[in-house]
Parts: sequence; structure tokens; C-alpha cells
Amino acid sequence: MRPAFEAAGTEATTARRRDGLGRAVAVLVLVALGALIPLLGPSAALHGTGESAAPGTGGIALLRTVLFAALCVPLGELFVRRLARAVPGAPAVRPPSAAAWAAGAGFVAALGLASVVATGNLVPRGPGDIDIGGLYATRDGTLALLELNAFAVAGLCALSRRRGTQVWPLAAVAVAEALRAHPTTEPSPLVGSALTLVHVVCASLWVGGLLYALRTVRLWGAQRAGAALLGLYARVAAVLLAALTATGLVSTVRRMPPETVLEQLTTTAYGRTLLAKVLLVAVVAALALWARVRLARAADPLTACAPARAEVAVLAVVVAVSGLLTAVPVPIRW
Repeated sequence: MRPAFEAAGTEATTARRRDGLGRAVAVLVLVALGALIPLLGPSAALHGTGESAAPGTGGIALLRTVLFAALCVPLGELFVRRLARAVPGAPAVRPPSAAAWAAGAGFVAALGLASVVATGNLVPRGPGDIDIGGLYATRDGTLALLELNAFAVAGLCALSRRRGTQVWPLAAVAVAEALRAHPTTEPSPLVGSALTLVHVVCASLWVGGLLYALRTVRLWGAQRAGAALLGLYARVAAVLLAALTATGLVSTVRRMPPETVLEQLTTTAYGRTLLAKVLLVAVVAALALWARVRLARAADPLTACAPARAEVAVLAVVVAVSGLLTAVPVPIRW
């Protein structure tokens, strides 16, 4: 009996290792494919529009994608950890935090973006091209430094005993991104920044929250607490989707007046990228609805994890497209 038991345990361990290796390979493939969107997307979006891209648009789009992802992961963790406290009988165990790694990635991305700002929004060819002192003299430079320092502080908070304090430096990153997206030269920049702030925060909670919720449910196993946690998340996610839709719609109208939206969606790089993002969000909404139906009606509510995993994958693409959207030329108001 003992050899048979040991053999069964060995086979189970081998199966878990293979499963983990398969997931790791799948994640690496998805990350590689996701990186191609901001790198190759500018040329595709600009093709035939008559617009010209700024130098290094692909690299800047990739850095912004990493920055957005680095914001999603820790905010989602904090969000779902708070939700888990409200689940009756929830296990005390939680998945390992990836917040410190995310902060490190965000710091590197912010450093790259700050170096671009320090060279007059040009790609630096060497350290001599970077004017660090010039960052303090411009609005964009100050915001870039704020993001850089905020990610550094967020990483320290993630490694401390009071991980909840991450929310403050992460909030500073979100505010900086909202202000950066709306320079003072545009009409009502504070209104635009407020809309972008709500949009960025809601998107971060949605994307990062779903990722961490699925990790938590997988760790808990086939327990009622897992289904309850997904149910709590689904209810909040519905509100987040509504806020994202409203802020996105208003921001689009501010960028492109209603009478020109349909034309600019196909004739400008910004419009094409926005259209791709809208279509992807529609797919995400359909997957979220499918998961919610399974959660409410299926004999095993945890079967909702299957469409939820697909939702996470599509949301990762949405984040990449969002990074691209910030790098292509802003459409001219006709």
C-alpha cells in the first residue's frame, strides 16, 4: 500500500508541476503578444490617415502599457482583499502579493517615460541627452517625477507590514496620469482630468480585481466562499463598467464632437484605436455577463471561472490598446 500511495503522490505532484509550467508558458506568450500591440500598433493605426507619429511612439506606448498594468495589479489586490473580509467563512489564506513586482515594473516604465520628457519628448540616444534638471521646470516633467517617486514609495509600502498604505502613492500615479492626459492648453482641462481619473481608477479596480479574485478562488478551492467572493466582485464590477462607459463616452465627445465621431473613428489613428478598444470592451462585457449567468444559475457556481479567465485575457489586451491610445496623435476638433 505504501509504494502505491507514494506513486500516486508523485504523479499528482508531477501533474501540478506540468499544469504550473503550462500556465507560465501561456502567460509568457500572452505577454509577448500583448507587447506587440503598442510596438506595432502605431504604424497600423496611422496607415492612410495622413497623420505623423512622434519619435518613439511604439516604445512610449509600451511603457505606458506597463505603467497601467503596474497600477492595476496592486489596486486590484487591495480591492479584492477588502471584499474577501466581507465573505462569511472565508479562509484566512490569500495568494502571494505581486504588488512589489508591479511597483518595480511601474518604476522602470516611469523612469523611461521621464527620460523621454527630459529630452524634450524625444527618444534619448545617450545619457548626455537627458536634462534631469529640466524636469523640474515643466509641468510634464513634474508629473513624470511624481509618478517615478510614487512607484518607489508604493514598492516600499508593499514590502512593509502595512500594505494598505500603497493606496496613497498609487492614487498619486492615477492623478498624475489624469493631469498629464489633459494639458492646460485644452478647454476645461480639469473636467477632462476628473473624467480620466475616474476612468483610470475604475479600470484598475476592474482589471486587477478580477485577476486577484480568480487567484484567490483558485487558492481556496471548491468552497462556497469562492463563489461568494466572485458574486461580490461581480456586483461591484457592474458599477465599475457603468462608470467606465459613462466617462469614456463623455471623454470621447470632448475629444471628438458628436457630428465628427463616426468619420474620425475610421480616418484618424486615435479614432481607430478607440474603436478597437470599444469593441474589445464589448467582448469583455459579454464574457462578464456569461460569467455572472453561470454564477447565478449553474449547479457549480465556480464554473464561472472559465469565462472570467477569458475576460482577464481580453482585459490585458484592452490595457495594451489603452497604452497605444495615449501615444497616438490626439484628433483635431473640426
